[in-house]
Amino acid sequence: MRNEQLTRIFLAKLAGTPVFDPNGDRVGKVRDAVATEPSKSANPRIIGFVVQIPQRRRIFIQATRVTSIDDGGLFMTGSLNIRRFQPKHGEIALLEELLDREVLLRKTGEAVIVEDLGIELTNIGDWRLTLAHVKKKERGLRRSSMSTIDWSDIEYESKLVPNLANSPEKISDMSAQDVAAALSELEIDERAELAKSLDDDKLADVLEEMDDADRVELVTNLEEERIADVLGEMAPDDAADVLKEVGSETAEELLNLMEETDAEDVRRLMTYEDYSAGGMMTTDPVILDADSTVADALALVRRKELSPAIAAQVFVCRSPIETPTGRLLGIVHLQRLLREQPALRLGLILEPATASLTPETGLNDVAKQLANYNLIALPVVDESDRLIGAVTVDDVLDHLLPENWRNATESENRSEVRK
Repeated sequence: MRNEQLTRIFLAKLAGTPVFDPNGDRVGKVRDAVATEPSKSANPRIIGFVVQIPQRRRIFIQATRVTSIDDGGLFMTGSLNIRRFQPKHGEIALLEELLDREVLLRKTGEAVIVEDLGIELTNIGDWRLTLAHVKKKERGLRRSSMSTIDWSDIEYESKLVPNLANSPEKISDMSAQDVAAALSELEIDERAELAKSLDDDKLADVLEEMDDADRVELVTNLEEERIADVLGEMAPDDAADVLKEVGSETAEELLNLMEETDAEDVRRLMTYEDYSAGGMMTTDPVILDADSTVADALALVRRKELSPAIAAQVFVCRSPIETPTGRLLGIVHLQRLLREQPALRLGLILEPATASLTPETGLNDVAKQLANYNLIALPVVDESDRLIGAVTVDDVLDHLLPENWRNATESENRSEVRK
């Protein structure tokens, strides 16, 4: 039986209380409330709640879906959307942003520390941030005095990074390389704050463009469940590189949080040496069987998430066609696909693989093979000729260039390459 509906709630007390669906089943627990930018309004509107469901995934429930909140928990209507919560521009997760944060009293300019935040239900049915429980900063041995004040009495500036997050040029429109370069100029807390505003796909692209040291520092300053989701969006070889850098214990924790199929590919790649074909390859090249048509192949290589090097050829294999596949039959290059009739079967136009690699093939031999045959990708096969991945020319370049090539000046890079 539900308790009486509350009209005033303090969020630190609400955090951890259960969330129930329309059937009365417990689906998770409250972690935070999300409001429109608090520095822009006297009483910001609560647009929803962050809820942690099993496997530590945090999702978002709109405030309009909340039917009541009482001492027994939060009750919602409708079905759950289990997409991981990511605040949009102008939205703030209040406890994450403000708890234990120093703010100023508007009238006196005195510094106080936020201990809790109070939200209230208005007569039109929406929730607003109205109160803040704060303590004064006291020097020496005097005890800190606490009080509850109106939120409107607080002077507050968002911790969002001003030069990027509030830029007229949206970060989503910037290239991953540009965002990575901008992050390298920031302090780690600013990098982490900005990274939280990126969606998983964008952050995955950005991590792939960062230097090893910067990447490790950023990954270790973000929530594990967030990083696990991002790793799942990365190419398996890049995800394996990240996990090799963060240490075995952290890597295992992140692998356990990833989707099982994604984690399986990454675990396999982590067993290979860094400067071997197995350590450089991707396990997600474009693969089809011999009965697939030219039209099928063109539809696959059109996918925008594919790099040009991966999209340049289709590997034709016996079933199964997910790595490790059945026996590699041959390759059809993109130029050939563009010249043939859409209904033609790939088995009729494939070319035998002129060269292939084993997982143990070293970096120098991989580079020689690519150069000898004027290719931008080579298949990696096991002892039974099953395709297990592909190494592209950009993978090789990443390993041939000096480690700090992304941050080094042009003259420094030329000097390192000459060596």
